[in-house]
Amino acid sequence: MISDPDKTPVIVIGAGITGLTVARRLADAGRAVLVLDKGRGIGGRVATRRAAGLHFDHGAQYVSARGAGFAALLGKLTVSGHVGAWQDGHVGTPGMTALAKGIGAGLDLRQEALVTGLSRDGDGWRVYLGDEVLAASQVICTVPTPQVAGIIGADHPLIARLTDVAYAPNLTLMAAIDGPAPFVVARDPDADLAWIAQDSTKPDRPQGPVGWVAQASTAFSATHLELDKDAIADLMLPLLLDRLGATAAQVRYASAHRWRYAQITQALGEAFLRDDTGTLYLGGDWCLGPKVEDAWTSGTAIADDLLAQHAG
Repeated sequence: MISDPDKTPVIVIGAGITGLTVARRLADAGRAVLVLDKGRGIGGRVATRRAAGLHFDHGAQYVSARGAGFAALLGKLTVSGHVGAWQDGHVGTPGMTALAKGIGAGLDLRQEALVTGLSRDGDGWRVYLGDEVLAASQVICTVPTPQVAGIIGADHPLIARLTDVAYAPNLTLMAAIDGPAPFVVARDPDADLAWIAQDSTKPDRPQGPVGWVAQASTAFSATHLELDKDAIADLMLPLLLDRLGATAAQVRYASAHRWRYAQITQALGEAFLRDDTGTLYLGGDWCLGPKVEDAWTSGTAIADDLLAQHAG
């Protein structure tokens, strides 16, 4: 039985912005926290790919703040050198992943750690990582809603609360192309390539060929979602070249990425969910909306609720 919540860690599942925010706030309050993520990197869609000597922000392109709390965080990360200004908002320097690294600096974080299930253990939890079992006083699960049942169980009462949450996918092309750049950003929600950004114009980016990130429309992404990544790149690259007035001979690098759960189209409408025991939380951008600030707000609310509950 878990009897000392100050010494037994809170386990956070998922090292996206919500998970890192929860962990940062709890660790700063003196709680023991362990963050587990199945991937090799942190930040979720706040992501950067390094290739062809360039940095490609192939998920969130920039962040902006609506509230004072998130604005204060961006200001702090600007001072620390993790964030800089770009024409559309704040960006990580030298890549969007730096924003996540700034939030997560110094946290106890295990990557390539796939959580396969949970079970109650007295007043706490057992967290299963294949054959390994970890003890936790509380568990905070911040994965996309379609992945929650695989962790907490399809019959858990909280699963029914997730049914209305909806996502749109996104396909992203990263390309390094020689030649002139006719624009920095182009938006056209009705085009197959709905967003095109000249990533190499962002601060602290390596010099070289022009680095482009093109993100497909929801309709294009849904239609071609199950193609392999090479086939996706083969479809998207000619569309980008056409918009740039460039030729295939100018391409130095091209690859694609698939975001299956890219954009929240129907949010939960609450900052988080908590089970009847007060020891299991669910949260993420899916709670409030598609912005990075929404993910941060969910994480902040979870941490504040857990700390208030513990203080009481």
